Amino acid sequence: MLELLQVGISTPQGPLLAGLDARIGAGEVLVVRGPSGSGKSSLLAWLCGTLPAPLAGHGTVRLDGRDVTRLPTAQRRIGILFQDDLLFPHVSVLENLLFALPPGPAAARRAQAQAALEEAGLAGYGPRAPHTLSGGQRARVALLRALLAQPRALLLDEPFSRLDAALRVRFRAQVFERLRAQGIPALLVTHDPQDAPSGARQVQLGPTDAGDTA
Repeated sequence: MLELLQVGISTPQGPLLAGLDARIGAGEVLVVRGPSGSGKSSLLAWLCGTLPAPLAGHGTVRLDGRDVTRLPTAQRRIGILFQDDLLFPHVSVLENLLFALPPGPAAARRAQAQAALEEAGLAGYGPRAPHTLSGGQRARVALLRALLAQPRALLLDEPFSRLDAALRVRFRAQVFERLRAQGIPALLVTHDPQDAPSGARQVQLGPTDAGDTA
């Protein structure tokens, strides 16, 4: 479970958001919506430990009951998936996946990465350069890389917004299915209500409201 307790983000000019409380269970997706400038991306950056100065976050973040608020980014085990796939262009698809895997025997790590590609319908794509892949293929590789890092929670920052309509529907379904299967709580930032899973709880950020709604 991912828990946010009285979370807020401040700027030198004043509060950006305040008093956010939310609890996200295993395999659940909580949707965060709000106008530009309401603090959505800043919230995600603070949760994964990358909020830049002069912005400041406060409150408590618990992951599976453990307070991770002040841990370094690498120790939080909170992954993030962005609008852009952010694959490393100078290495192969397989090497992108190997970067995410925990240390271990080289053969076992390669086998795990290859198995992930096969499961995603990308068997044989390991040696290819990222720029040779389609947008949908790159999106799938980015998702695999995020999940192979074994996150205990996943943040989704508009990851579907740059895909065409048909691909967007398929990729959304793949993401939510994997989150449910692996029991990973997720927080999804989106401007498009169609990106939200059916029946998902939503948080609306704005000048007067940062509450968790059913």
